[in-house]
Amino acid sequence: MADDLTWLSAYELGQLYRSRQLSPVEVVGAALDRLDRVDARLNVMVTVTADAAREQALKAEQRFAAGDELPALYGVPITVKDLTDTAGVRTTYGCVAYAGHVPDKDAAAWSRLKDAGTILLGKTTTPEFGFLGVTESKLTGTTGTPWDPARAAGGSSGGAAASTAAGVAPVAWGSDGGGSIRVPSSLCGAVGVKPSTGRIPHLANTEPDTTEGPITRRVVDAALLLDATVGPHPLDRLSLPATGERYADAALAAGDLSGLRIAADRGLLHGPVDLETQRVFAAALEDLRAAGAVVEETQVEVPDPMVFAVAYWGPEYMTIVEQMRAAELDIWPLAVDMADRAARLSPVDVGRAARETKTAIYLAYAEVFADFDLLVTPTTPFPAFPHAGDVGGPATVNGLPLADPGWHLHRLTESPSHAGLPAVSVPCGFTAGGLPVGLQIIGPQHADEAVVSAAARYERATDWWTRHPAL
Repeated sequence: MADDLTWLSAYELGQLYRSRQLSPVEVVGAALDRLDRVDARLNVMVTVTADAAREQALKAEQRFAAGDELPALYGVPITVKDLTDTAGVRTTYGCVAYAGHVPDKDAAAWSRLKDAGTILLGKTTTPEFGFLGVTESKLTGTTGTPWDPARAAGGSSGGAAASTAAGVAPVAWGSDGGGSIRVPSSLCGAVGVKPSTGRIPHLANTEPDTTEGPITRRVVDAALLLDATVGPHPLDRLSLPATGERYADAALAAGDLSGLRIAADRGLLHGPVDLETQRVFAAALEDLRAAGAVVEETQVEVPDPMVFAVAYWGPEYMTIVEQMRAAELDIWPLAVDMADRAARLSPVDVGRAARETKTAIYLAYAEVFADFDLLVTPTTPFPAFPHAGDVGGPATVNGLPLADPGWHLHRLTESPSHAGLPAVSVPCGFTAGGLPVGLQIIGPQHADEAVVSAAARYERATDWWTRHPAL
């Protein structure tokens, strides 16, 4: 019976709970059993909260039996990335120095998900402070994709994406500053949503380009998590007002993609894209057309994402590397390299990146959206690759050498983040070697509902979501 529960969506669980055909106790038990079976191969969890999860499941079952009116996510198991503070539950930020750290306050989004009745199974693996594009940590080791555990899950929400794609819980909570939700979702065959800047609040927010968001197996589940977490917060100066949009309704609405004009960019200018990824992406464009969309190929004139990343993220790397050195911690060479590159920049270079270059990125996308409703790209330039440690990616693509393998993986997801745009990665096919490929759907400013709706309609027009890894 446990295996029968593994691939149910959160939306389906809610329906079955309310009809008394299934209980949260069964579902949480099955999820924990699944975790026991797969974690030794994938390494997705830092902390497992099994006892608390079973207690919450029993309380949820009693409330359903009493006929209480409950939120849509009530009783649904969830995992949470270990960068998100969870009061009373260990939160390590992937760092040895925080191995015993237990916060006393919840992150804003997690507080809302708790209020919605989700049941925490545990905290998922992440690289130190999310500073690598793969999920490699001196504290927890290496996390693999469930399609081939010898290959990278991506990062920095690698444990969240791998656990969901492996059937542990139907939903996970991650974070994304340059692709950290979308990239692992692509490499693991999951759905990952990066909302618009400010859509989901973050307490005492100092970083406008980073957001938290859902990783799920179905688009409607991601929509349910958005419904539970969006809206302003007085302690986030960047948070957006409530709009009244219902993302689950948008995901469930009938219809195809007819009437949508979609631009398609095969690689966003800078650097090669793996030939198999190109083939799958081309087939996905035909699927979009078959679903009714008008698809035209274009090229977005965005600045080089690696040059921008050094100037924008580099000073933060300098700060963290300095702190880690002071604590005599072992530091990944890739993080040191980023800090060293940033140290060679002038204050003018850094200021220009935060203002002029970010505006240039936004305007490049705005030019596309003047004529199109949405933009699609591959989510990553290549599928999951053999674990490469701190290198963070393959040294070559299509026989061409990569100057920065560790950063190339996020090349297609970095710029939409800095434009503040909503974007989702949804599975769009598999390579000849059986590895998943993600389709990145990007919307104009604040068009989160349109992105969710299009992703759901694309998902319904294909069968990629029905395929699961054999673990």
